[in-house]
Amino acid sequence: MNKKQEELRELTDRDLQERLEAEVMELNQLRINHAITPLDNSSSIKEKRKHIARIRTEIRARELNIAQQR
Repeated sequence: MNKKQEELRELTDRDLQERLEAEVMELNQLRINHAITPLDNSSSIKEKRKHIARIRTEIRARELNIAQQR
C-alpha cells in the first residue's frame, strides 16, 4: 500500500473534506498563476490533480463501505 494512501485512511471524514477543499483551491490558484506567468514546474498541476483524485477515491470508498454495511 502506498504511503499517501495510508495517510489518507488515517484521517477522519471531516479532515478529508477539509483537505479536499484546500487542495482544489490550491489547484485553482496554480492554474491561474500558470495562465498569467508559466510555472517553473508545470508538473505540479498534474501532481495536485492526482492527489485530489486520491482523496476523492478514499471518500467514495468510505461511502460505499457504509452503504454496504447497511
